[in-house]
Amino acid sequence: MAKPIKTQMKLIIEAGKATPAPPIGPALGQHGVNIGDFVNQFNEKTRDKMGNKIPVILTIYDDRSFSMEFKQPPVADLIQKATGIKKGSATPNTEKVGKLSKAQATEIAEVKMPDLNTNKIESAVKIVQGTAKSMGLEVEE
Repeated sequence: MAKPIKTQMKLIIEAGKATPAPPIGPALGQHGVNIGDFVNQFNEKTRDKMGNKIPVILTIYDDRSFSMEFKQPPVADLIQKATGIKKGSATPNTEKVGKLSKAQATEIAEVKMPDLNTNKIESAVKIVQGTAKSMGLEVEE
């Protein structure tokens, strides 16, 4: 029989850099999770993805044990890495901060595909391009 679930949390933490300090420690502490255990497991499993922010869905069970489900980094982070920009534009409609090529959008869509609500690469590319537009990037069609 499956263990009874106490709660589920979504956290976005930099890969390999989880610490017991706020905001992670207090968020887990209130549910009785062994914070040291979580930090060690998270850092160990994300060491190969250093430099990315990793979304993790943390399922906490009644017996204080937990399981982690990792997602791909947010699309905006992947776009920033691909284009080399520091941050998006404050006024995306008027001030452009860079360019996203079709090839870059396709590459990002392929990485993010498991987390998106589509099975078609064309749709995934459109999702990535939409995010890029809202960040103030010129998007190659």
